[in-house]
Amino acid sequence: GSGDGQGQILQRFPEKDWEDNPFPQGIELFCQPSGWQLFPERNPPTFFVAVLTDINSERHYCACFTFWEAVESPQPQSHARNGEGEEEEEEASAPVQPAQLFAPKSLVLVSRLDHAEVFRNSLGLIYTIYVDGLSVSLENVIGNLLTCTIPITGGAQ
Repeated sequence: GSGDGQGQILQRFPEKDWEDNPFPQGIELFCQPSGWQLFPERNPPTFFVAVLTDINSERHYCACFTFWEAVESPQPQSHARNGEGEEEEEEASAPVQPAQLFAPKSLVLVSRLDHAEVFRNSLGLIYTIYVDGLSVSLENVIGNLLTCTIPITGGAQ
């Protein structure tokens, strides 16, 4: 139809909420502020950071890296032509490949720390592994990213 849709969470890490840091509800709404829409061409990846404030006035930095993937059309389109002969009419009703559409897919990193460049690099790494189809599991990559220590700005190395 119009190409508008709703986002949904396909996978998340950790799978269950941490007691001191629950998963932000409605995070998929922040990934596509203009709405989830299909596009006729593949757009370049985008990156931005949104700052969400919870009920306790604590900030959560939501880094969002969005790229576009080809989607299959649910049904072939029929192409109509004006023709005089029966043979032409039979050819005219043959299905024609619909134009390929691209849907946005977002990788989101939520943190209490404000380190936009680290977020961009981490999400870029995850994106590269995903797109290149490397044999590394995303669970291991994300686990390794969660266990790295980031020094406080201006603090000791």
